[in-house]
Amino acid sequence: MKMLEKGERIEDLQCGGLKIIQNKDLYTFTSDSVLLANFVKLKRNDKALEIGGGSGVISILLSAKTKCQDFTIVELQKEMAKLCQKNIELNNLADRLKLVCDDIKNWKKHFVAGQFDAVFSNPPYMKGGTGNKNDCRNKARHEENLPLEDLVSVAGKLLKEGGSFWCVYCSERACELIIKLHKERLETKEMFFTENGKGQVARVVLRAVKGGKSGVKIYPNLVTNDSDGKYIEALQTRNFLK
Repeated sequence: MKMLEKGERIEDLQCGGLKIIQNKDLYTFTSDSVLLANFVKLKRNDKALEIGGGSGVISILLSAKTKCQDFTIVELQKEMAKLCQKNIELNNLADRLKLVCDDIKNWKKHFVAGQFDAVFSNPPYMKGGTGNKNDCRNKARHEENLPLEDLVSVAGKLLKEGGSFWCVYCSERACELIIKLHKERLETKEMFFTENGKGQVARVVLRAVKGGKSGVKIYPNLVTNDSDGKYIEALQTRNFLK
């Protein structure tokens, strides 16, 4: 494996001996990725797809947290895709994790409809770009390259009937997310909101099922930070669903 490049560092994921290379000059993962990795449940024979994988941290964590053997990660940005591939190799996961560097809207070039049992994503959720639109951070945060409608539409097409879509999103757009899911026959079945330690709701995390019946189980809000804003590290190992 190549030496670390400028701006890169290796961090311990504190999960099954896994490590992650991050680049401070690109987009580094946040607690949202850990939340989603702790919420997604996969079976050994599932075919799983991550949309907008970034450094690959969610799929890499899920490789240790679940028995799933078949992950595909789609990442649009070449810089992040390169970093993702390095992380796959760093953790010796090339036999379980496959990377596709392309726009997910070009899914027909790589996949067939109904190919996956599970699709999950920590997508960009800010409307309207600000600053340098060519900056890696802005591409990861703003939805010009992956509008919510496109994300949900593609997830619906790629999932098998009865398959699950998992997502973490900003709480203020929760209604918009659920409505768009419903239009694609993705019925929300489980969800919870996070709080930042000061009583402010920040994120919604949910699972929707393709062709699922109506009815959703709502879990208690999860406090992710203490009153000083520090991330509560114990959340890394919390299992939301028993």
